[in-house]
Amino acid sequence: MPGKRITEQQIRLYMTLINDGKIQQQAAAKAGFSERTGRRISKGELIIGNSTHYWRTRQDPLEAVWDSQLVPLLEKTPSLLPLTLFEWLSDNYPGKYSASIKRTLQRRVKQWKAIHGPEKEVMFRQLKIPGQLGLSDFTQLKRVQITIAGEAFKHILYHYRLAFCGWSYVKVILGGESFAALSTGLQTALWLSGGSPKEHRTDSLSAAFNNQVEKEKLTERYQLLCKHYNITATRNTPSKSHENGAIESPHGHIKRRIEQALLLRGSTDFDSIDEYQKFIEQVVQKKNRGCLALLKEERQHLTPLPKQRTHDYVEHYVRVTSSSTIVVRRVTYTVPSRLIGEKICVHLFDDRLELYCGHVHVETFNRIYAKGRFRKRCVNYRHVIHSLARKPQAFRCSQIRDDLLPSQDYKDIWRYVDNSLEARNASGYMVKILILAANHDCEGTLGRYVLKQWKQNQRLPSIEQCQKRFISQTLEKVPLLTTEQHALMDYNQLLQPLEGGQVYE
Repeated sequence: MPGKRITEQQIRLYMTLINDGKIQQQAAAKAGFSERTGRRISKGELIIGNSTHYWRTRQDPLEAVWDSQLVPLLEKTPSLLPLTLFEWLSDNYPGKYSASIKRTLQRRVKQWKAIHGPEKEVMFRQLKIPGQLGLSDFTQLKRVQITIAGEAFKHILYHYRLAFCGWSYVKVILGGESFAALSTGLQTALWLSGGSPKEHRTDSLSAAFNNQVEKEKLTERYQLLCKHYNITATRNTPSKSHENGAIESPHGHIKRRIEQALLLRGSTDFDSIDEYQKFIEQVVQKKNRGCLALLKEERQHLTPLPKQRTHDYVEHYVRVTSSSTIVVRRVTYTVPSRLIGEKICVHLFDDRLELYCGHVHVETFNRIYAKGRFRKRCVNYRHVIHSLARKPQAFRCSQIRDDLLPSQDYKDIWRYVDNSLEARNASGYMVKILILAANHDCEGTLGRYVLKQWKQNQRLPSIEQCQKRFISQTLEKVPLLTTEQHALMDYNQLLQPLEGGQVYE
């Protein structure tokens, strides 16, 4: 059309049609210009690139201040943003520059920095060698709130990745970035992947490196762990996370997969930690399907695994107090009273405690974490209830009284008992209820029964009623044995002489 500028795209289309055998008139019509323009293009009078113009089509709104004011500011401080410069113009030239110049200013600043700005950091793509590098790091799910049985679940994720094939393993960690968490996660990942890489890289984890000294120094436990699997331990330069980029970037990919899987699931609540861990493993397993061929190749270069795992726990030696308790990492745990006075060894894992008396395993507890400066308790009334039965009045003022009550039902029972009975009788009643629950394994049903009787009759059932209801149900019936009494004359047979003249003595 007359007066309309010909674009490069139209010229390319025209030349393509000519090369395909179209006549000049047809090619020009399809390209959207006249036959005369087509002849000019064919003669070389109008070539691709001539349609680009380098002149201004309107007056430069920054002409008065760009070279004289803004460029000196950028030369002095190249990190200034276009918005900062616009606000500077608004302050120094009130009412002269409207918001419509923001986009112009952004393009001008971007172009100036590309031509005259400081050098930018260059990322150098690394050669990935099979069997060479495995990486470990911890991360958090920040955009979703996971709950276990309806309660908020505070945790982090341990992430291991093979740099060559991209195979990953993720484990739910209850505590912080501890050695137990690192050791458990790393060893599980090594056995699942089928071998050890030559090098294991982390950031400056205090569980692996002693960060209090200037010289890089491995912690003794981490050094033994790496030696067991024939791994060389390395870490990236502090504050240089790009050196750990082979796992830092995949953090985001894994977490997005988990978040999307949670959206499909329709809920972020799980019945148990084990169910949540299995869910994470299913998500990671789907991601790992895409790298099975490379994993097969990398396994040929991995170091063979030792015959067995090494320690993935921390040992603590503690003595059981006269209160039948131990204290581990600012958490008080009750233990069976028969251990009072004994020195026991505690194997401290990320998710549990295992207790040993000598070389004999005696108990396993779920690990509890104390937050900040506060202390916590993990009390099992079964450990001390039989001792409390001999002195029930100690229940009322015990420091762990509220922790001895195993559920909200028992807390409600104690509240009613404490308000309705005398102090002496109230403690005695509560202790007998707990003994009955412990001896006959009826904790849940007994608590519900007592509360139901209280709500229906506005009074508590007697201990005898509770015993009659629950002891009769739990005791096995003793079979009735019948015997026949032999006659006393039968003993005369023992007095008869034997052959040789001997008699029974």
